[in-house]
Amino acid sequence: MKKVDMKLVKMKDVKFNDDLFIPMKTKTIVDSVLSTEGGVFPGTNTIVIGDPGVGKSTVLLDWVCNMQAQGKKVLFISGEMNDIDMYGYVKRFPKFGKVPIMFMNDYSKVPKQAVEQVLNDGYDIVLMDSWAEVTSMVKDQMGWARNKVESWLLELLEKNNKANNKANKNTAFICIQQMTKQGEFAGSNRIKHMTTAMAALRFDGSGADAERYIEFSKNRRGSVGDRIYFSLHRGGCVDYSFETVD
Repeated sequence: MKKVDMKLVKMKDVKFNDDLFIPMKTKTIVDSVLSTEGGVFPGTNTIVIGDPGVGKSTVLLDWVCNMQAQGKKVLFISGEMNDIDMYGYVKRFPKFGKVPIMFMNDYSKVPKQAVEQVLNDGYDIVLMDSWAEVTSMVKDQMGWARNKVESWLLELLEKNNKANNKANKNTAFICIQQMTKQGEFAGSNRIKHMTTAMAALRFDGSGADAERYIEFSKNRRGSVGDRIYFSLHRGGCVDYSFETVD
């Protein structure tokens, strides 16, 4: 049996930059559930699922735009939309037009290299829509098994979490993920273990009167079980309200 080189860590000997513990805020009520201190911390990963049509991309882009307005360097990696779709989207939400977007369809022959290259520029926060689309494109390009392409993306996220990029930024990722028929998170346990927070966007009720809400089922930096209700009716931004669930 091969001997393993062990590395035991005492946290009293570990030092990190203080900026790593200053959360990035959306300046909305949703900050209260993103973390105890309010907002998304650098170097963390959040996985989000949601009911079809509930507004996952809209809500998460709203967060990213608000952080960008406060001087954060942001990126939207879109595997779900093309530039024509996005142009129409921006008509309803004009502030989305300021976010730099990587459309995966523009790099269909070299998705792996393109994602690695753009992330190496270094960002404060990256929204990926979606995990499944990015891994599927890379899987087809490389001929890899699902576990290998999943490991590639997890390692890439971790690399940038730890500021191993040209800008030395501890990148935070928000990734939209598929869900099972039972409405649970799809993917391996490794994805779940390496994720700081897991949230779902749901409809409360059915039909035209159904309300929409965000709820965290896992959050190492904040609470779980609190619902933030939101509306997309007004356009231009997301409107939030708050309800605590016991």
